[in-house]
Amino acid sequence: MIDVPRGAQPAPSGILVVNKPAAATSHDVVAAVRRLAATRKVGHAGTLDPAATGVLVLGIGAGTKLLTYLSGADKDYESRFRLGQETDTEDADGQILSTPGIAATDEEIDAALRALNGTIHQVPSAYSAKKIDGKRAYNLARAGEMVELKAVPVTIDRLERTGPVSRHDNLADFDIEVTCSTGTYVRALARQTGQLLGSEGHITQLRRTRVGGFTLQEASTIKELSAQAEQGAIEVVGMAEAAKRSMPHVEISAEQEQAARYGQFITVEADSFPLALIRDDRLVAIGTRRGDQVGPATVFQV
Repeated sequence: MIDVPRGAQPAPSGILVVNKPAAATSHDVVAAVRRLAATRKVGHAGTLDPAATGVLVLGIGAGTKLLTYLSGADKDYESRFRLGQETDTEDADGQILSTPGIAATDEEIDAALRALNGTIHQVPSAYSAKKIDGKRAYNLARAGEMVELKAVPVTIDRLERTGPVSRHDNLADFDIEVTCSTGTYVRALARQTGQLLGSEGHITQLRRTRVGGFTLQEASTIKELSAQAEQGAIEVVGMAEAAKRSMPHVEISAEQEQAARYGQFITVEADSFPLALIRDDRLVAIGTRRGDQVGPATVFQV
């Protein structure tokens, strides 16, 4: 639980980018923002592990309707890999299972990282938020149950070492940066890197620096949001701006806005979908394609 003041007035609808602190769960942050924003209508576009820090994208009010379209966005992370040691959670908070050590050179480590670029198959961590028969994998693992997850395809656009390799106790530590598709587990990338080199691996640090069009540079800390709440309402990215940064968009006429609000299909020029329908800097709807026309999948109130 994060102790925060209640907002003096409800926050406007939109997207909030939070710099999640270490040790807090994503649910802890959502609960804190509900109080800061003076509304129960708060959701997130993808969890972060408690030990991880960085970008957590939240929807406030009508902004929660945008989260479906944000959850599939690609992401950037900074992490620190430790090769030569295996933990049950694949991070530094877990129990050490084995320490086979690592003898790979810097060049061999870099080659293993390059081999994981592109579309690969990855078995998520047993301590992930994946669901098995409606139950979270991490809950099953913590209860001592055997967790078997299937490999899933993910896309790694960039995975590279960004600092020197520190060697100690037959282990190798180094910083990496990764750009990847949704559903990628950086912990699993550390494990895969170690296994490519005949050993094991886990992460000791993880920070998410970008989710789609939202970055760490604009993220607010809980302390900063608390100060905003005490002075009035917390500041959010407005609905139209959030949609423009998340998907293709098009400006529509007053007549098209009225038609869209009645659930009717309209004719606009667009090649990519979903499509934000904007009128006078207001988000009217998210459109989908039917033939050569566009229809409202989600309509936003004025």
